[in-house]
Amino acid sequence: MVQPNSKSPWGNHFAFLHVPIPKVKPSDSQFSNPLKFVLKAHEVIKRKRSSFGGVLMGKLLQIMMKCRDAEAVAKHISRTSRNSSTVISNVIGPVEKLSLGNHPTRGMYFTAAGTPASLGVMIFSYAGNLRVAVRAEQGFINSELYTCSLLDAFDMILHDA
Repeated sequence: MVQPNSKSPWGNHFAFLHVPIPKVKPSDSQFSNPLKFVLKAHEVIKRKRSSFGGVLMGKLLQIMMKCRDAEAVAKHISRTSRNSSTVISNVIGPVEKLSLGNHPTRGMYFTAAGTPASLGVMIFSYAGNLRVAVRAEQGFINSELYTCSLLDAFDMILHDA
């Protein structure tokens, strides 16, 4: 939770970072190391996040919300996500464990249903644990190959880090 009198923004905030995803070929030595790929992606996202485009989009959405209504903003967000092939979303969850009806919650995930993108990656933190949910159109990716590749990449990153 945000501390009282904190300078952190509170509430729902949207920003769109249009980041190109490179086509990776097995022969491409630049992307053979997953840690290098993650660091390069982090560098690109960091550069885009501090660009004027992200700030301008945030201000545009705030102005749309004040001048029109939440439905107009929702239509704009839907149109933007409809023109995207991949959507990545993150939510900062509760720091402490929750309970529902005096039953402790061991974990929870967040995902956005009904988004038109072919691939969705939702990142959620809950009680100090990071949860990642991946949603894809049926037949868009081979789930067995994806799981195997993801586990290999995590092992390589853990080994190199």
